[in-house]
Amino acid sequence: MKKGLSFLLAFTCVLVISLNACKTGDNAPTLTPYTLEIPSGLPAMGIPTDNPLTVEGIALGRKLFYDPILSGNNTQSCGGCHRQAFAFTDSNTQFSTGIDHLPGVRNAMSLVNLGYQKKFFWDGGAADLESQVVGPIQNPIEMHEDLGDMVKKLNAHAEYPALFKQVFGGSTITSVMVMDAIAQFERTLISGNSKYDQYLRGSATLTAEELRGMDVYQQESKGDCTHCHSLGSTFSDFAFRNNGVDSIYSDAGRYRITLLGTDSGKFKTPSLRNIAVTAPYMHDGRFKTLGECVDHYNTGFHYAKYLDPNIANKIKGRMSAQDKSDLIAFLNTLTDYEFLQNPKFGKP
Repeated sequence: MKKGLSFLLAFTCVLVISLNACKTGDNAPTLTPYTLEIPSGLPAMGIPTDNPLTVEGIALGRKLFYDPILSGNNTQSCGGCHRQAFAFTDSNTQFSTGIDHLPGVRNAMSLVNLGYQKKFFWDGGAADLESQVVGPIQNPIEMHEDLGDMVKKLNAHAEYPALFKQVFGGSTITSVMVMDAIAQFERTLISGNSKYDQYLRGSATLTAEELRGMDVYQQESKGDCTHCHSLGSTFSDFAFRNNGVDSIYSDAGRYRITLLGTDSGKFKTPSLRNIAVTAPYMHDGRFKTLGECVDHYNTGFHYAKYLDPNIANKIKGRMSAQDKSDLIAFLNTLTDYEFLQNPKFGKP
């Protein structure tokens, strides 16, 4: 009896050791878990269980983000149109130019705090952050690359096969691996240390003008910005809204994805964090300054079909010149200079 039990225990130990050896073999790399540092005032970020954050994965994603190898002619990277100094937008460019020198049709969105969003692009055409990655790569106006050709280049590269094996295991790079790695890096692009955030923490003081602007921001009879750009946290509900920039739509926005008439002219509400450095504004970059943007919501909006109710019930001209100036002063407090200069987010 004892001999039989001893044999059974020995056999079990050998089996467990063998299984563990399989799990920690070449196809199961040892990775360093990465814990996001969430600034106070921002919520916890949900991380997908099938793409956890690791030090190695983020480093690979950062390298890929800045590498033009992902484009059709090896000249344009993700970072070429999403520049850190401008909160990962394309500076003062209305429409970015792709590898074939063709201008796009929508303004490059900021990549700040992407991990809190549920749908991506101005029209919500990508369901998650991972699938968002390949949109610009495949777009014929932007990076104009075939995914099959992209992975061929990466697999033939002198460095990438070893880097991908370190993160994902296996001997062949796939497009899914590229998506996962870049999404990991993009989830780390968290901004939450503006003057406004410091004011909430008691380490900075707002001027009288900025405080008046915050009041204008919240007053329903004035700016009433909070219904769409919730004060604090992400400064957006990331919903899709028609904000009356047109009465006749040259770009149908969300309708192109859902084919619902009520979605005509609706676009994603962007975050106002770092808004002072992300000009020009709106989905088509039509407004060059924050002043033009504020004027739109004060007097310039169209009473378009499906106009968002939060705008439709507003009286035009409700904000005075002083109100507008104060509001812009407050919006300038949302710039996070530490984020814009953080070396962890720059080109490696």
